[in-house]
Amino acid sequence: MEKIANLPQENKNDFAKLKVDILVKIACGGKYMKILLVYPQIPITYWGFQYALKFISKKAGYPPLGLLTIAAMLPKHYEKRLVDMNITKLKDNDILWADYVFISAMVVQKESVRDTITRCHNLGVKVVAGGPLFTSEYEEYDDVDHLLLNEGELTVPAFVRDIENGTAAHLYTTTEWADLRTTPVPLWELIDMKKYATMNIQYSRGCPFNCDFCNITSLYGHQPRTKDAPQLLQELDSLYYSGWRGGVFLVDDNFIGNKRKLKEKILPALIAWMTEKKYPFYFFTEASINLADDEVLMDLMVKAGFNAVFIGIETTNEDSLVECNKIQNKNRDLITCVKKIHRFGLQVQGGFIVGFDNDNAMIFDKMVSFIQESGIVTAMVGLLNAPKGTNLYQRLAGEGRLVEDFSGDNTNFSMNFVPKMERGLLVKGYQRIVDTIYSPKKYYERVLTFLDEYKPAKFTTTEMNFCHTMAFLKSIIRLGIIGKERRYFWKLILWSLLKRREVFPLAVTLSIYGFHFRKVFKRTAT
Repeated sequence: MEKIANLPQENKNDFAKLKVDILVKIACGGKYMKILLVYPQIPITYWGFQYALKFISKKAGYPPLGLLTIAAMLPKHYEKRLVDMNITKLKDNDILWADYVFISAMVVQKESVRDTITRCHNLGVKVVAGGPLFTSEYEEYDDVDHLLLNEGELTVPAFVRDIENGTAAHLYTTTEWADLRTTPVPLWELIDMKKYATMNIQYSRGCPFNCDFCNITSLYGHQPRTKDAPQLLQELDSLYYSGWRGGVFLVDDNFIGNKRKLKEKILPALIAWMTEKKYPFYFFTEASINLADDEVLMDLMVKAGFNAVFIGIETTNEDSLVECNKIQNKNRDLITCVKKIHRFGLQVQGGFIVGFDNDNAMIFDKMVSFIQESGIVTAMVGLLNAPKGTNLYQRLAGEGRLVEDFSGDNTNFSMNFVPKMERGLLVKGYQRIVDTIYSPKKYYERVLTFLDEYKPAKFTTTEMNFCHTMAFLKSIIRLGIIGKERRYFWKLILWSLLKRREVFPLAVTLSIYGFHFRKVFKRTAT
């Protein structure tokens, strides 16, 4: 012990750490693991909001919820670190520290995924991979040491059991669906919340609909599975007591898949929690257009703190809706539905698609007219693609029309199949849509249309916080002085200050979003 006492302080600390590690190994039967969780980089896309984030000095929109949840499923005595490559660079020393590198990703992160796997293998560290990308395209990742497909609640425990026994297999998969009531609270302590614009949680998985182009039902099932109210509130408590205040994205693919449970149990409990905590969060999520049919549900969502919802509108062409089995959108006045949702206090963010077999040359102007009239400001228009696992993919494969891999980004002018419409005409028409709806004139007209009819909830805060103030000051310079949109920007700002002060922060936010969308399409079109 004399030699130890004479060591420099930094070496003493290292030795103390080593002693702790040895004791943990002994207590755990010799199985002590260092796990590095890596979230690959997301390219610049609609959903990345990379250009908008600069206005609020944030690095990424959302933390990697899947990896944070997987981390909570691993044994507590495992040492865990997380590197979000959208926040910080992945260093070789990070990889060399780990016994295993866990990677989870979506299809759009494919390029960064491949680079990360290669780096790990070159450094001699084993890779464990799961999530939507690997579940959908596992055949392309046979070089990954361990593939944990489908839902982590079922495959992670099996993998942990096997590495504890020294018998870990290459592939773990299941045909069963997980009970979300067993899902643990994410390990928020692995991230720096200040680097993110928004937090995220999950209430349900699965969707009652089966749209032809969507892989949600193949990944998560046709029957919605949900968490219970106490469990959901526990997750909100974990965010609240971690110090988070602001936006929370419920990442459900269709939040209203089980309306009865929402209305009878979840939303009343959420309203009580938010009231007690004085509304520290605001929520947004994804839902289907039939939300407009249920006024009670919309009212409860707004009272619970929801202020926005993403809805797949897809197309104005009824024949195309039949083609893609979008039955919930058929035989209804979609514009009336959208405006009704707006009046209840929920901003509709809409997804749109061109390139269906039943689309003709008239679809482009019709879509522009619909978007402008509806007042859907955040209108995300993309070219149709066929992800693996979808009915569309199977049909096109049978017809011999598949031509390349799906990039995961339907806004980069790529398609992974041969469309019925002449491809040049389709791409040119798509370009015309986005050039029109995101031109400053049309975009700001749409913002005014929306804000004029939008009714924000009176009990939620509409005051400017520090983040809003900084964003506004930066927007004055970038949009109000330098930008080509400055004429329209100032018209909107003055209108909101003079006539609708309660929507002023939202007016600033939407102005910044427009800047982001124009930059995205300017980048992808060149």
